[in-house]
Amino acid sequence: MKKSSLILLILIPLISFGQTEKESSKKVSAEFEEYFNSGEYQKIFDLFSPIMKSALPIEKTTNFLEGLKKQAGNIENREFIKYELTYASYKTNFERALFAVNISLDNNAEINGLFVKPFKENNLPKLLRNKTELILPFNGEWTVFWGGDTKELNYHVDYQAQKNAIDIVITDQFGKTFKTDGKTNEDYYAFGKELIAPCDAEVVLVVDGVKDNTPGELNPIYIPGNTVILKTAHNEYLFFAHFKQNSIVVQQGKKVNQGELLGLCGNSGNSSEAHLHFHIQNVENMTDATGAKCYFDEIIVNGELKKDYSPIKGEKIKNK
Repeated sequence: MKKSSLILLILIPLISFGQTEKESSKKVSAEFEEYFNSGEYQKIFDLFSPIMKSALPIEKTTNFLEGLKKQAGNIENREFIKYELTYASYKTNFERALFAVNISLDNNAEINGLFVKPFKENNLPKLLRNKTELILPFNGEWTVFWGGDTKELNYHVDYQAQKNAIDIVITDQFGKTFKTDGKTNEDYYAFGKELIAPCDAEVVLVVDGVKDNTPGELNPIYIPGNTVILKTAHNEYLFFAHFKQNSIVVQQGKKVNQGELLGLCGNSGNSSEAHLHFHIQNVENMTDATGAKCYFDEIIVNGELKKDYSPIKGEKIKNK
């Protein structure tokens, strides 16, 4: 399709309005929604100002709107949020996507600017680190494969929700993660090991039933694989990914206690070998979330006791 994030900025005077929706915006945005859902793109074009029509002829308008509908479907709900310069911004639920639809009007109440982009909540809670005291989510000694604040230590830093994530494996005295040739999941030390709750929490999401990968292969359909998300008393969301298929024993909506079994380590989702992906985020929805740095209350790191510590790549870690 044509780029649905196409930005059409026509005549944007630097004017700020109040946050009450103007009647002209209300009328034109309602017409835009009606004509978009009915596929009457000529009628949307007729709402344009002369300059807008010149900048975006009917053929380009139709291609853009057809592409948007193909990707996102019809508009199901639309909520006025605020004015951004001359644009009335609407939180717009399409059938398959959530976008901000921004519509600018000139003095004749004709559309002179149209901007469609993914909608981002601006009032999400801030979370820099966990307040809840946590134990490591496993028994025995594991090795941090990715962890830390730099790209060299942790490739997750480029991803907003996962920027402080850690990937953890089990290694032997030679640094290997598997026993023989690594061709089967069962050959990996971490595969099938118990994963436990780091604290008392509520189970807010369970995804199970995703097949474990053959080592070295990835599943692009559901990247986290089998998943558990726990919500703490401080509204921190603990995200666990890549459980073994059909091994999760907790139920969504139920409470768990610190140390309680969640499920078994697996190799599902965007995973090339058995490991645990763990991170903390500020909201449940990973699409909107921002990751927070995770500190564990008291853990043994390379044989030494560390308090309130966030482990980094290469460290061997276990509970006190």
